Amino acid sequence: MNAPAALAHEAIYDTVQTILADRPRTRLLDIPAGEGALAARLVADGFGVTAADLYPEMFRLDDVEIHSANLDDPLPFDDSSFETIVCIEGLEHIENPANAIREFSRVLVAGGTLVVSVPNIMNIEERFKWLLGGYTSHFKPLSQAARRRIAIESDYPDEVVLHVNPIGYTEVRFLLEKNGFELLAVHRDKPKANAWAFRPIAVAIRLTSQLSSKQKRDERWADELNSDEVLLGGNTLIFEARKV
Repeated sequence: MNAPAALAHEAIYDTVQTILADRPRTRLLDIPAGEGALAARLVADGFGVTAADLYPEMFRLDDVEIHSANLDDPLPFDDSSFETIVCIEGLEHIENPANAIREFSRVLVAGGTLVVSVPNIMNIEERFKWLLGGYTSHFKPLSQAARRRIAIESDYPDEVVLHVNPIGYTEVRFLLEKNGFELLAVHRDKPKANAWAFRPIAVAIRLTSQLSSKQKRDERWADELNSDEVLLGGNTLIFEARKV
């Protein structure tokens, strides 16, 4: 069997491994697992990996259990089945991220770790693209012409390729807290090469934010939205949370 192809940037997988480096090597769910590139890394790190995907036939690891699962539906696992859940390149592809995070909370043990990623639609570069063009680079209009082109260029099904839900920092944090998670940290895959060019604008945004009271900034997560990870971050935000 051919080695699994990575369906996300390798820098994201590197960050996930760094986050989990000190975690106990226990039961871990990788969903959506794709071909198994991240699962292979986590198995090598010593985790007891179970994989799940909407298209389990894509999975290429013989020694890892693979389940058919839809993130828009109840997951096919009992309550408190895993100590760790990793969801990379998932929420932006589905209709109902709230259901997915609610299900993660159900199948994760108390004190368990959730690592979930979304495209960073809130960094300065993406904000300018939205202002000037009406859409970001991660969530382009899915016209019929665009979908026909994507179908020609990609061998994967629509659900694997298309970004349909532009979910950002505030929505993810709200859903995490609503479903019993404590946000521990937010990571970026890697800094953007041209981030230096936006630093003067970042300074202006942060100074403007300081005109609001600390209470208002805390209520609106303003300082977090203006952090390097979000404002000057790379293509992907990676959330590290604990079920409480």
